[in-house]
Amino acid sequence: MQPIHKETVQKKIQTFLNKDVYVHLETTNGAYASHVNEKVMTVGAFIRNGKVTISNGKITGEGPYRVGLQIDLGWIYAEGLTDWEIDEEGRLLLAGHDFEGRLAVALQLSEHPFS
Repeated sequence: MQPIHKETVQKKIQTFLNKDVYVHLETTNGAYASHVNEKVMTVGAFIRNGKVTISNGKITGEGPYRVGLQIDLGWIYAEGLTDWEIDEEGRLLLAGHDFEGRLAVALQLSEHPFS
């Protein structure tokens, strides 16, 4: 992965508009939260292969970045994104890593289901 270049990622988001898209969205502070500081609540969210049609998508911020994806009945939103890549299958992979390099958020878009 490489650091997000906002204009390049915005162009890639545009390629997923107005077609069926599979979404992977994951947030976590995972196991590294409560065992380090018992006062920190462990939280997370996960969806894989949510099939949606994106009518609008935008990356904002100056880093870490936010991505909002407008779908038929609402929005999908991810914040804290720092890195990105296009993999060998043409999927857009966005991730947010903390200062120690640990994954905090992932947003991935694909025209085919994730395995």
